[in-house]
Amino acid sequence: MLRLVFAGTPDVAVPSLKAFTDDPRFEVVGVITRPDAPTGRGRRLTPSPVKATALELGLPVIDAKPRSPEFLESLRALNADIAAVIAYGNILPKTVLDAVPMGWYNLHFSNLPKWRGAAPAQRAIWAGDPTTGADVFKVGEGLDDGPIVASMTIPLTGRETSGELLERLAHEGAPMYVDALAAVGDGTATFTPQPADGLEYAHKISVEDARISWTDAAQAIDRQIRACTPHPGAWTELQAGKSDDAITLHILAAQPADQSNPNTPTGLEPGAISVGKRNVWVGTGTEALELIEVKAQGKKAMRAADWARGARLSPTAHLR
Repeated sequence: MLRLVFAGTPDVAVPSLKAFTDDPRFEVVGVITRPDAPTGRGRRLTPSPVKATALELGLPVIDAKPRSPEFLESLRALNADIAAVIAYGNILPKTVLDAVPMGWYNLHFSNLPKWRGAAPAQRAIWAGDPTTGADVFKVGEGLDDGPIVASMTIPLTGRETSGELLERLAHEGAPMYVDALAAVGDGTATFTPQPADGLEYAHKISVEDARISWTDAAQAIDRQIRACTPHPGAWTELQAGKSDDAITLHILAAQPADQSNPNTPTGLEPGAISVGKRNVWVGTGTEALELIEVKAQGKKAMRAADWARGARLSPTAHLR
């Protein structure tokens, strides 16, 4: 039985943690995660999803900073044979990597070397990739550049959000992750260097990145919205009238307008809003984009048509 230490923080890491704890080939001897963070309106300190799961399972938790002496001391005390790390959120220094004899292995949500970095699923959607996947690779001192031990590829529908895609990859990738590390433990794993071509970086998406430019093509805006859902959330500003202050409007769901629908407006200027009985359309650099669900500043999420009726938009109202 392999003694395994598990490092992770958000929800997408939980299926893998549970998969390792349920597998008789492993003994999870400890869990590493980020410290409790303030959340909600009350800014209450809240444990990460991985920490909450570890405590439910009765597993010891290390949440000190990786470069602190107490972190390394606690890690070494676990006497782990091998380490799994997924969406931990901290860079592991060489002293930490060297402290686990068989090494550290990451479940990464892309087919490397494409989309190395912090937001691989988001960038795959934003780029309109037809497929993506998940790879297990050995962690080194570079950024997601270690040899691959296991890989899976899935088709993209072109309608999923990044949240939906990450949830799917987290669940479908977990069994592969467990089997890959078991193969490393029994000496049957194959280590395949990453290809030299096809490298792209998946930089983290900032709030400013998520702002919609209505002069972009409708298909590009649709991909942006899905890539930014649920985090950080695609947004725009609503200028309700000439003298009114602009308010923030989050676009939670949208789609390129149905061009076969005779009610679909044509010739809308970028950012111009057209409201029908059941539809809300916005002009883009190409055809119109239909808004499905929105969240106005200070309001709850709602169907776009309901929002538009309640907002009583003036003829000059537009998004910018």
